[in-house]
Amino acid sequence: MYPSEIVLPMKAELTDHGFEELLNAGDVESSLSKKGTTLVMVNSVCGCSAGSARPGVLMAVTAGAKKPDHLTTTFAGFDLDAVKTVREHLLPFPPSSPAIALFKDGQLVHMIERHQIEGRPAKVIAGNLIAAFEEYC
Repeated sequence: MYPSEIVLPMKAELTDHGFEELLNAGDVESSLSKKGTTLVMVNSVCGCSAGSARPGVLMAVTAGAKKPDHLTTTFAGFDLDAVKTVREHLLPFPPSSPAIALFKDGQLVHMIERHQIEGRPAKVIAGNLIAAFEEYC
Protein backbone atom coordinates (compact mmCIF):
# COMPACT_ATOMS: atom_id res chain seq x y z
CA MET A 1 0.00 0.00 0.00
CA TYR A 2 1.27 3.47 -0.89
CA PRO A 3 1.90 6.03 1.88
CA SER A 4 -0.84 8.59 2.33
CA GLU A 5 1.66 11.47 1.93
CA ILE A 6 2.10 10.43 -1.69
CA VAL A 7 -1.50 9.49 -2.46
CA LEU A 8 -3.53 12.28 -0.86
CA PRO A 9 -2.35 15.10 -3.18
CA MET A 10 -3.07 12.88 -6.21
CA LYS A 11 -6.54 12.11 -4.88
CA ALA A 12 -7.14 15.81 -4.29
CA GLU A 13 -6.56 16.58 -7.98
CA LEU A 14 -9.91 14.91 -8.61
CA THR A 15 -11.82 15.36 -5.34
CA ASP A 16 -11.14 19.11 -5.41
CA HIS A 17 -13.06 19.11 -8.72
CA GLY A 18 -16.16 17.30 -7.45
CA PHE A 19 -15.17 13.65 -7.76
CA GLU A 20 -16.58 11.47 -5.00
CA GLU A 21 -14.16 9.00 -3.45
CA LEU A 22 -14.98 5.30 -3.51
CA LEU A 23 -13.17 4.05 -0.42
CA ASN A 24 -14.67 0.59 0.07
CA ALA A 25 -16.84 -2.05 -1.62
CA GLY A 26 -20.03 -0.50 -0.25
CA ASP A 27 -19.20 2.86 -1.79
CA VAL A 28 -18.64 1.18 -5.17
CA GLU A 29 -21.87 -0.81 -5.09
CA SER A 30 -23.87 2.22 -3.96
CA SER A 31 -22.37 4.43 -6.65
CA LEU A 32 -22.83 1.96 -9.49
CA SER A 33 -26.44 1.25 -8.48
CA LYS A 34 -27.44 4.86 -9.16
CA LYS A 35 -29.50 5.68 -12.22
CA GLY A 36 -27.82 7.64 -14.95
CA THR A 37 -24.17 7.75 -15.92
CA THR A 38 -21.24 7.27 -13.56
CA LEU A 39 -17.61 7.92 -14.43
CA VAL A 40 -15.07 5.91 -12.43
CA MET A 41 -11.43 6.97 -12.51
CA VAL A 42 -9.09 4.31 -11.13
CA ASN A 43 -6.33 6.66 -10.08
CA SER A 44 -2.68 5.68 -9.55
CA VAL A 45 0.78 7.01 -8.71
CA CYS A 46 2.25 6.36 -12.16
CA GLY A 47 3.41 9.06 -14.53
CA CYS A 48 0.74 8.35 -17.13
CA SER A 49 -1.91 8.99 -14.51
CA ALA A 50 -0.36 12.34 -13.60
CA GLY A 51 0.51 13.38 -17.14
CA SER A 52 -2.49 12.12 -19.12
CA ALA A 53 -5.27 10.39 -17.19
CA ARG A 54 -6.11 12.90 -14.46
CA PRO A 55 -5.66 15.99 -16.67
CA GLY A 56 -7.62 14.32 -19.48
CA VAL A 57 -10.51 13.41 -17.21
CA LEU A 58 -10.64 16.92 -15.81
CA MET A 59 -10.60 18.44 -19.32
CA ALA A 60 -13.42 16.14 -20.41
CA VAL A 61 -15.75 16.87 -17.50
CA THR A 62 -15.28 20.63 -17.86
CA ALA A 63 -15.06 21.06 -21.65
CA GLY A 64 -17.94 19.17 -23.16
CA ALA A 65 -21.62 20.05 -23.22
CA LYS A 66 -22.50 16.67 -21.74
CA LYS A 67 -20.95 15.02 -18.74
CA PRO A 68 -21.74 12.07 -16.47
CA ASP A 69 -24.29 12.43 -13.70
CA HIS A 70 -21.84 11.09 -11.13
CA LEU A 71 -18.05 11.55 -10.97
CA THR A 72 -16.16 9.04 -8.83
CA THR A 73 -12.62 7.93 -8.16
CA THR A 74 -10.72 5.25 -6.30
CA PHE A 75 -6.98 4.78 -5.88
CA ALA A 76 -5.08 1.65 -6.87
CA GLY A 77 -2.64 0.48 -4.22
CA PHE A 78 -4.47 2.48 -1.55
CA ASP A 79 -8.26 1.95 -1.61
CA LEU A 80 -7.73 -1.80 -1.91
CA ASP A 81 -11.27 -3.06 -1.24
CA ALA A 82 -12.87 -0.44 -3.47
CA VAL A 83 -10.47 -1.06 -6.37
CA LYS A 84 -11.04 -4.82 -6.12
CA THR A 85 -14.80 -4.27 -6.33
CA VAL A 86 -14.54 -1.80 -9.21
CA ARG A 87 -12.40 -4.29 -11.13
CA GLU A 88 -15.10 -6.94 -10.70
CA HIS A 89 -17.48 -4.55 -12.48
CA LEU A 90 -14.91 -3.95 -15.24
CA LEU A 91 -14.72 -7.58 -16.35
CA PRO A 92 -13.85 -8.87 -18.93
CA PHE A 93 -11.18 -6.13 -18.95
CA PRO A 94 -8.04 -7.11 -17.02
CA PRO A 95 -6.93 -5.06 -14.00
CA SER A 96 -5.54 -1.74 -15.14
CA SER A 97 -4.43 1.39 -13.40
CA PRO A 98 -4.96 4.01 -14.28
CA ALA A 99 -8.24 3.21 -15.94
CA ILE A 100 -11.32 5.25 -16.77
CA ALA A 101 -14.75 3.64 -17.03
CA LEU A 102 -18.17 4.99 -17.87
CA PHE A 103 -21.25 3.18 -16.58
CA LYS A 104 -24.85 3.78 -17.56
CA ASP A 105 -27.49 2.52 -15.15
CA GLY A 106 -24.83 0.27 -13.62
CA GLN A 107 -23.66 -1.25 -16.89
CA LEU A 108 -20.18 -0.67 -18.29
CA VAL A 109 -20.50 1.19 -21.60
CA HIS A 110 -17.02 2.64 -22.19
CA MET A 111 -13.55 1.73 -20.95
CA ILE A 112 -10.10 3.28 -21.30
CA GLU A 113 -7.31 0.99 -20.15
CA ARG A 114 -3.77 1.91 -19.15
CA HIS A 115 -2.36 0.89 -22.54
CA GLN A 116 -4.72 3.43 -24.14
CA ILE A 117 -3.47 6.14 -21.75
CA GLU A 118 0.30 5.59 -21.79
CA GLY A 119 2.14 7.84 -24.21
CA ARG A 120 -0.95 9.80 -25.20
CA PRO A 121 -1.49 13.46 -24.35
CA ALA A 122 -4.26 14.50 -22.00
CA LYS A 123 -6.17 16.10 -24.91
CA VAL A 124 -6.47 12.69 -26.59
CA ILE A 125 -7.86 11.13 -23.41
CA ALA A 126 -10.26 14.06 -23.05
CA GLY A 127 -11.42 13.71 -26.66
CA ASN A 128 -12.08 10.00 -26.18
CA LEU A 129 -14.15 10.71 -23.07
CA ILE A 130 -16.04 13.63 -24.58
CA ALA A 131 -17.10 11.36 -27.46
CA ALA A 132 -18.29 8.76 -24.95
CA PHE A 133 -20.18 11.42 -22.98
CA GLU A 134 -21.88 12.59 -26.18
CA GLU A 135 -23.00 9.04 -26.89
CA TYR A 136 -24.06 7.88 -23.41
CA CYS A 137 -24.79 10.92 -21.22
